[in-house]
Amino acid sequence: MSKKAYMIVFATIHDRESFVTNYGPAAAKLTEKFGGKYLIRAPGGIPLEGMDSSNPSVVISEWPDKETAEKFWHSEEYSEVKKFREGIADCKVLLIESD
Repeated sequence: MSKKAYMIVFATIHDRESFVTNYGPAAAKLTEKFGGKYLIRAPGGIPLEGMDSSNPSVVISEWPDKETAEKFWHSEEYSEVKKFREGIADCKVLLIESD
């Protein structure tokens, strides 16, 4: 049986209006299309240790397995959607499996 995978994103957003208007809806639609679902999408994270950004936004999405998440991440469709956040957000992204 496959392990579920979780994609964790820490984002410093410089233009929240553009991010929420353009990137957010397009990424959400594609995440659902590829079988992922959001567990958390929230601004205002409080860095406690090791983060160089104040108030980062955090997104955690759940995927059926690591392969599905990677298929989404490396897809042509997501490559196009990612362009919406160029220059307006700095992101750190981690993919991890869990039982």
